[in-house]
Amino acid sequence: MADNDHVNSEPFPAVVVMVPFVAQGHLNQLLHLSRLVAAYNIPVHFVSTVHCIAQARSRHRNFNHLSGVSSQIHFHEFPIPPFTTPPPDTSIPFPTHLQPSFDSTLHLRHHVADLIRSLSHKTKRVAVIHDVLMSYVVQDVKSIPNAETYVFQPPPAFYRAASHWENTGGSFPVDLELMNQLPSQDGISSPEFLKFVKLQRSHMNFHVGELYDSSRVIEGKFIEYLQREEISGKTKIWAIGPFNPVIQKVNSTIQETRQNCLQWLDNQPAKSVIYVSFGTTTTFTDDQIRELAIGLERSGQRFIWVVAPVDIGDGYEFEDQMVELPDGFEERVIGRGLVERRWAPQLEILGHFATGGFMTHCGWNSSIESISTGVPMATWPMHSDQPRNAFLITEVLGIGVMMKDWKRRKELVTAEVVEDAVKTLLVSKEGEEMRRRVEKLAGEVKRSVEKDGTTHKEMDSFISYILRE
Repeated sequence: MADNDHVNSEPFPAVVVMVPFVAQGHLNQLLHLSRLVAAYNIPVHFVSTVHCIAQARSRHRNFNHLSGVSSQIHFHEFPIPPFTTPPPDTSIPFPTHLQPSFDSTLHLRHHVADLIRSLSHKTKRVAVIHDVLMSYVVQDVKSIPNAETYVFQPPPAFYRAASHWENTGGSFPVDLELMNQLPSQDGISSPEFLKFVKLQRSHMNFHVGELYDSSRVIEGKFIEYLQREEISGKTKIWAIGPFNPVIQKVNSTIQETRQNCLQWLDNQPAKSVIYVSFGTTTTFTDDQIRELAIGLERSGQRFIWVVAPVDIGDGYEFEDQMVELPDGFEERVIGRGLVERRWAPQLEILGHFATGGFMTHCGWNSSIESISTGVPMATWPMHSDQPRNAFLITEVLGIGVMMKDWKRRKELVTAEVVEDAVKTLLVSKEGEEMRRRVEKLAGEVKRSVEKDGTTHKEMDSFISYILRE
């Protein structure tokens, strides 16, 4: 079913159908993009599973103070067969427990095709923006004359460019000696997920454009590399990020009710707190939790540590996912450390004056949020594009310190490494230099989304293409 399903009698020049992947970070990116598209007075139809649409609706309510934007977004929830989610396996960095949820998306194909066909009779053009991992689901678009697809690439342009260079050789816009240190792709996923990805790739031969949640002020040389005719052919490329509402003027007010962690931050000195969060799919062993806790305690620095349960898909609920911290840890750090066991407002935490660093898994969603808010990072990649995102942050952009070397990914990150990384970001000259660079970059990103800025022009270009005669 859909919200606000009324359609005007006059055919609209174009509508957008947004097809996100079911992982939370992916869902958030295209939800943010939906608001940006809707700000151009273009209807957006956001489609997913019942569970994911419930999440999207909840998050959207926190950003709907602009009534015109809110009324342009229509949510469509489609049923899928029930599935069982196995418990997270702390010995495997990749979230294999989510594979049943990933596989369940294949059942959305016919629902999505029916919606697009229905919309195609009421508008001049249907622009289908889909996560690269939902290519299978949108394969029927090629049979609809007035519909076309645009692939959303969740990783940064650097990730895609580096992979292409690695496979083909030739010139590259970064010192090749540095590129020879690029982290390997070994261990970034599971055999089951690679099979899933291969299926998606087999349905990626008819899209007209690619979209990135990135900006030319961050990755201009890599976007230009991907735009070379011998790489992209006739496929158009737009870098229209950052999508996040802290940077974009649309939906600049987030929540009226401030969580306790934000009130706690209000009482801390500027740039004095490290924010520790590893996304929604990461699980740690008890040994790793202990080392991380000891390192944070020994550092003597202020911190917010998010230890909320991981995402487990929409087919099953576990009774107990509570993370066990060392005995007495929370009592010993009272006053300078805060443990958050629920969802945390990451954008507001990163944008707070008291936040001076971010210990992160380097998912691109989190990475670009940190860049946008001018916060240097301590990189701890887990899987997927994260090792190469970490390389971009530390080696190419110089705005972070490496905590986990991908060559030693099977080793425990010790308390000493944690302590050193925290102190480097918060109380060292090296950290000050990283902060200077990322704050400069954040200023350029903010200017890029303003009128006549590079990202603003890029978004205008994309919308003009959708609305072309």
